[in-house]
Amino acid sequence: MLSYASSIMTSNAILYLTEANEMAEIQQSHGEENQAEYWQAVLARDARHDGNFVFAVSSTGVYCRPSCPARRPRRQNVTFFRQPDEAEKAGYRACLRCRPKAIVSGTLEIVKAMCRYLESHLDEPLTLARLGTEFHQSPFHLQRTFKSVLGVTPRAYADSCRMNQLKDNLRAGHSVTQSLYDAGYSSSSRLYERTASQLGMTPDKYRRGAIAASIRYTCSDSPLGRMLIAATDQGICSIQFANSDGELEQGLRHEFPFAIRRRDDAAMQSWKEDLLRQMRGQRLHTALPLDIRATAFQRRVWSHLQSIPFGKTNSYAAVANAIGQPAATRAVARACAANPVAVAIPCHRVVRKSGDMGGYRWGIARKKALLDLESG
Repeated sequence: MLSYASSIMTSNAILYLTEANEMAEIQQSHGEENQAEYWQAVLARDARHDGNFVFAVSSTGVYCRPSCPARRPRRQNVTFFRQPDEAEKAGYRACLRCRPKAIVSGTLEIVKAMCRYLESHLDEPLTLARLGTEFHQSPFHLQRTFKSVLGVTPRAYADSCRMNQLKDNLRAGHSVTQSLYDAGYSSSSRLYERTASQLGMTPDKYRRGAIAASIRYTCSDSPLGRMLIAATDQGICSIQFANSDGELEQGLRHEFPFAIRRRDDAAMQSWKEDLLRQMRGQRLHTALPLDIRATAFQRRVWSHLQSIPFGKTNSYAAVANAIGQPAATRAVARACAANPVAVAIPCHRVVRKSGDMGGYRWGIARKKALLDLESG
């Protein structure tokens, strides 16, 4: 799949030998005091507890959120679970009336507020305890709510914001030290090493646009108009589409403003022909080598996109489900928009659930043309 060197993180699965053992484990983990509180919330249909837990009814095989309007079950038939996934692993199905897996009303606005808070306090220690105090939630519930909407933890979101700010500062030509401080990092060597790992090179090299590794590129006609392919010594780092070579070269300068960019049509000829063959549906003997940077979440999304068969499409929601983050539909869309190598990572194969095209970095007309080309 993706050829850059990084391990794809996967979630640990909990295996249950029998349904009876599973029930006992989950019940034990809550304690009598919590179960009594949960049961009172269920009896009161208390919407304030929606998202804190779900309750499953053994007589119906259904699990619900606390505020579900359905008739209250008998206490002896009820089991509590922290998350919908735990209830489903135990064999229960979601209630069609209260839809316990859907984002709770108001949750999206709370998470947006959390994002704005994180973005404005990147230069301060941002612990879960501090966020919990700010938003009047327990650290456990806050993290779970945040991750259910965006697919990443608050810490990972803050790290991503710092990294984006750092990249903007470096591209603007600011010094490494100033860029690190302005983005909320300290000047310790440990953090320097961490940013180097995420950038794929040291901050100083990134500031100079990977000057140590020159970037070769070529421009060519394609079924979608003019196309640019750029590469380092390690592999393809950019694939873009535009109406003219001038637009393409301007886009490359924006991403690598201080790089040694050299047009080399002869050296890029083989990769250009492979990419054009791939666009026409011909199978390549070897995958195109890529030299791209990505967050862990982006890597998971892009890896799945490469598994979508030629001529087929997935919805944004289907991709989110496939990577184990069903509530991260918007984050999937952002990962698709951030894809630096069009076609090689086929983000054009992701459409809206309704069948509408959705967005595309290089224009809806090109996305439709690509899909038409593949379906034909």
